[in-house]
Amino acid sequence: MLKKTLFLLFGFFVFISGQASAQNESPPEDRLPGLKIGTAAPDFSLKDLNGNIVKLSDYKGKKIMLNFWATWCPPCKAEIPAMEKFHGEVGEDVVILAVNIDARYNVKAYVDKMGVTFPILLDEKDQVNNDYQILTIPTTFFIDKKGIVRHKYLSAMPIEIMREYSRDL
Repeated sequence: MLKKTLFLLFGFFVFISGQASAQNESPPEDRLPGLKIGTAAPDFSLKDLNGNIVKLSDYKGKKIMLNFWATWCPPCKAEIPAMEKFHGEVGEDVVILAVNIDARYNVKAYVDKMGVTFPILLDEKDQVNNDYQILTIPTTFFIDKKGIVRHKYLSAMPIEIMREYSRDL
């Protein structure tokens, strides 16, 4: 629980800091903590909300936006409408996978209430969270068609950044 509280506090700090900046941008990507840009995205297998197994490697050859979030995270909640709008814009051109890091809560009810239509995956054992070295949420990775991490964004991401980063894949 302490780990989750620290995620929330750090995520909130990053969110507030981003809101205070004139441009609302994350720090330069090469200075962000955790998994580095240019590395191969670690493969994983997680269940979705229907109990189906989803593997990252199933999407090799596609552009992927991989988002880490939790239901109790205010910046995550603020980001979901932009992600949903982006999902509608890109159709099948970009796969959005949202990894919930705290599946103890009723994620399905939350997702239904928010009107989310992109895949939600449950990291019940924190394995993917650890593999991606998540220090704050939301954290989003943009993975190219070859499975390489090309962009990383900490905090709630504006749709303009989603559009920009997905074009570079």
